[in-house]
Amino acid sequence: MADLVQAQRRAVLSGRYGGSPLVRLTPAEPASRIALRAGAESVAGLSAALGLTLPIRPKGSAAVDGRLAFWLGPDEWLVIDEKWADLMAACAGVATAHSATDVSHRNVAIIVSGPGAVATLSAGCPLDLSLSGFAVGAATRTLFGKVEIVLYRMTDDTFRLECWRSFADYAFGLLAQAAEDAAA
Repeated sequence: MADLVQAQRRAVLSGRYGGSPLVRLTPAEPASRIALRAGAESVAGLSAALGLTLPIRPKGSAAVDGRLAFWLGPDEWLVIDEKWADLMAACAGVATAHSATDVSHRNVAIIVSGPGAVATLSAGCPLDLSLSGFAVGAATRTLFGKVEIVLYRMTDDTFRLECWRSFADYAFGLLAQAAEDAAA
């Protein structure tokens, strides 16, 4: 009788670490994620179901106990749960019109931290990442090099860069090079 072999999915950035004396690059732990679309009339119900208040202003974010929500547009959010909660099930009970799509395996995140984090990200991102231009808690969809990303400022010198897994190697490589340049 043949032995059954089960394939194990390996995280795209598994084992990758990088940076410089001024910047640390760390793949974030896998998380559950949904791309959420809803009109203004659905925000209260979805917020209650998700256990956090969905932000409704540009660059807005919300964070509660490992759950994050980033405003991406007037009716669009990226919701992340670092504890792998079933976000689709949370939204399923909401009676108002909305669209929730599980993107848990589409996205990965890279944590960029340290005193050179802004310089590292600025090497490929056109945004003003100064604290006055992109405050702690700010989140937005933007570009890094040739990759569409969602960037979230966690602290003064720590950022979460979300990108599609198919671009993760490129984004990590560009970040690693920029981190070396920031230290020079």
